[in-house]
Amino acid sequence: MSRELFTSWPDYQTAIDRILALARKRICIYDEDLGHLHLETPERIAMLKAALSTVRADCLRIALRDAMPLQQRHPILQELLTTYSHNSAVQQTPEHLAHLRDSMILVDDAHALIRFDRNQPRCKLLLDESDEVMPYRRRFDEIWAEGGTPVSTTTLGL
Repeated sequence: MSRELFTSWPDYQTAIDRILALARKRICIYDEDLGHLHLETPERIAMLKAALSTVRADCLRIALRDAMPLQQRHPILQELLTTYSHNSAVQQTPEHLAHLRDSMILVDDAHALIRFDRNQPRCKLLLDESDEVMPYRRRFDEIWAEGGTPVSTTTLGL
């Protein structure tokens, strides 16, 4: 059981690697546009792929306030999401949630990385803190349940 606070972008990046390395069953991400997460690195793609290789439904859910950067600047992540479309989903949150400023990565209902403001690196990392993670999980589920626009990871065309 561990709680750590970070205030710099390099520490935030290290915390992302630490939490993704723990993923075995489920990853839930709520973020502005994935810009600060840098999920396109080979190491992070490998960690996501390891979690997605399970047969669990809803293994990876990503809720974004702006999905355009994912569609325009993340081809490797899009390819991964297409390959594992049977147990992953991405949606853009509805406009009435645009005022939310925080971001979160939740892993296996036991670990969380919470960034308090989308423009600041200040965050807390919760490891093996199931009780403290559950309110964030409920909040993510509420955000997800608000609906929004499903994001296709495949390009349509002739």
